[in-house]
Amino acid sequence: MDTLSYKTISANDTTVTKEWVVVDAAEQQLGRLGAKVAKLLRGKYKPNFTPHVDCGDNVIIINASKVKLSGNKWNDRIYLSYTGYPGGQREMTPARMIKKPNGEDRLLRKVVRGMLPKNKLGDKLINNLYVYAGNEHKQEAQSPKSIDINSYK
Repeated sequence: MDTLSYKTISANDTTVTKEWVVVDAAEQQLGRLGAKVAKLLRGKYKPNFTPHVDCGDNVIIINASKVKLSGNKWNDRIYLSYTGYPGGQREMTPARMIKKPNGEDRLLRKVVRGMLPKNKLGDKLINNLYVYAGNEHKQEAQSPKSIDINSYK
């Protein structure tokens, strides 16, 4: 045979290179930030992306309390949850959610989680997200690199 043989290279747990990145959420739109962070967690910006493998980066979001929503979405948008009991459907607006303890973390996790796969891989990927309301974070030992999220599509 005179044809070239091409093999599709699939990433696996041993060949994946995971990095630590810091994203500053100050003055960023919530939905656009969530979409880009979900792509980073998934590994879609990497050339060796494999859909069924956790090949994304560990993402640290700082200044989560300074995230923006346009219009009156702070009070008009509703996130629903269900307790499991009859009549147990609960409503929460982003304004009420962010006032609670760890509200910034819960809000950003809810937004990013909605943009990840709804399966075991999505459950694993959301654990690679670290959200902090202020400018400080606990992952200095991993020496994360700071990235400009606006440079990503």
